[in-house]
Amino acid sequence: MIKKLFLITVISIGIALSWSCQKSQSDLDREAINQYISDNNIDAVELETTGMFYVIKDAGGSSHPNTYSEVTVNYDGHLLNGERFDQADTIKLYLDQTIYGWKLGIPLIGEGGSIQLLIPSTLGYGPRAIGNIPANSPLVFDVDLILFN
Repeated sequence: MIKKLFLITVISIGIALSWSCQKSQSDLDREAINQYISDNNIDAVELETTGMFYVIKDAGGSSHPNTYSEVTVNYDGHLLNGERFDQADTIKLYLDQTIYGWKLGIPLIGEGGSIQLLIPSTLGYGPRAIGNIPANSPLVFDVDLILFN
């Protein structure tokens, strides 16, 4: 009986340790984005502790949109492996109806500005597959902010 109890305890501890050693999706995304930054020699800045990185290519004007602005943008979206999943020219969007990474990133530039956003899946589409974007995919967007209201 004592041997059984000991065996059950050892197995339970083993299972608990294996669960605690698993990386979170945020950790996996951060590792993948950091590898992408390193592989592509990108001088990116992390947005606080969100796990999102960005590169301001052109700051644009001094006035910036907010989360509720209607923006007109050109953008190219691709996965970390370079596969393009979306692209649009001169499209109008309401920032409050976009992914959270855009809500955080687009207000960093002004009208006429350009930014690259490296968005962890937790600030993108998360565990859902959307079109040809696999679940839990970090995203890269190159965005030109044409104008905003």
